[in-house]
Amino acid sequence: MLREPLRSATWLRLAYLLLALPVGIACVPIALVGGPAGRIQRGLARRLLGVEVAEPRRTGPLALAHAVISLPLNLMALVVSGYLWTVVVLNLAYPLRPGGDPTQAWGGPTMAGAWAVHGLGGGIPFLLLTPWVMRGFTALQARLVKSFLGGRRTGLLRASGPALVVAAFCALLSIPVIHQL
Repeated sequence: MLREPLRSATWLRLAYLLLALPVGIACVPIALVGGPAGRIQRGLARRLLGVEVAEPRRTGPLALAHAVISLPLNLMALVVSGYLWTVVVLNLAYPLRPGGDPTQAWGGPTMAGAWAVHGLGGGIPFLLLTPWVMRGFTALQARLVKSFLGGRRTGLLRASGPALVVAAFCALLSIPVIHQL
C-alpha cells in the first residue's frame, strides 16, 4: 500500500484517466461514421492498463455504445482523480501557497505546525488513497472495454450498470465540493 503511489502502474492509470475522456469524446463521431472507434479504445486500454481483449470481427454499434456509456465514468474518474491529486499537492506544498498566514491555519500559529497538520493530515493520507481510487475507476473502465469491445461481448448490463451507478454517485458527491469553491 505504501509503495502504490510510486509504482509505474499507478502513473499509467493516471495517464489513462487523463486520456480516456478526450479519446471517448472523439470516438463518438468516429463510431457514428463507422470508423475504428473500438480499435482506438481497445488500444488505449491495452497500452496503458494492460487490458488484453480479443479483437472481434466487427464492433459496429457496440463501439458507439461503449463510447457513450463510458463518457460519464470517464468524466467522473478524471474529476475525482484530479481533485484528489490537487489535494495531495496543496497539502504537501502548504508553505508554498500564496498569502498563507499560518496564524489562522489549522496547526498554526507557526508555519511548521500548519505544514505538519496539512501534510500529515491531508497530504500523506490522500497520497496513499488516490492510487486506490484510480485503480477502482480503471477496473470499471477495463470491464467496460472487455464487455463492449471484446470478442465475447458478454455481461453488457453487468459492466455498464456499476459504471453508471459509480458515475452518478460521484456526481452527487461532487455537489458539496463544488459549492465550497
